[in-house]
Amino acid sequence: MPRKFVDLSIYLENDVASDPPSMAPRIDYFHHNNSFEQMAPFFPGLKQEDLPDSAVWAVEKVQLSTHNGTHLDAPYHFHPTMNRGERAITIDEVNLDWCFQPGVKLDFRHLPDGYVVTAADVDAELKRIGHTLAPLEIVVVNTRAGSRYGHADYVSAGAGMGYEATMYLLERGVRLTGTDAWSWDAPFVHTAEKYAETGDASLIWEGHKAGRHIGYCHLEKLHNLEALPPDGFIVSCFPHKIRGASAGWTRAVAIFDEAIMKAMKAG
Repeated sequence: MPRKFVDLSIYLENDVASDPPSMAPRIDYFHHNNSFEQMAPFFPGLKQEDLPDSAVWAVEKVQLSTHNGTHLDAPYHFHPTMNRGERAITIDEVNLDWCFQPGVKLDFRHLPDGYVVTAADVDAELKRIGHTLAPLEIVVVNTRAGSRYGHADYVSAGAGMGYEATMYLLERGVRLTGTDAWSWDAPFVHTAEKYAETGDASLIWEGHKAGRHIGYCHLEKLHNLEALPPDGFIVSCFPHKIRGASAGWTRAVAIFDEAIMKAMKAG
């Protein structure tokens, strides 16, 4: 079987509902015909018409949060500490071995928006697909949000992973997870309603906050998860190396390669 790649990443682009408006990325494009003012200071006396076809360079200026686009969150994003009191690691300190491992997909597309996934839900889904978790496997969660990317309701769509569901994975050795939703947790609009009713602040970001007890990373804004089988693939998601940062952008991909899978299983 030839090696196959499945792109699991969204675009970084303008004017698409990938984030709340105040957090959206901005990309300014400089094309071959409007970037001469950038080049000219390097070469006094140069005229644009002196260049072949009068074409200068193409360059983009990008204004981003580290949480725009498909990205990997470090434990530092969740809390100042991890592993019950250790200093939380930043994205440049994440163990790269966590970022290239066999993947497992849990399908929660049938769950309603705002649903908080439980440990029992995770256990039932693993039994349904016939998979027993192994340490360091990367677990990605397919929610309804994946089908709403680019639509106005994307940020509020999909189920989220609760504290006990997250701990279920971490206690079995998982150290990197992912979702096609805007957040690993349930969408804020739904959590806000529950908080208003109960006043219980432990409901806020409960899946993220599991990192206080066992340090882990997760991917957010994955894409195309419906193209994956439950297992039998590798996830590659090395983050950009930003010193001291809470997250880093990644071109997450799934790799289908029997030889690599066999070598990983052999240790």
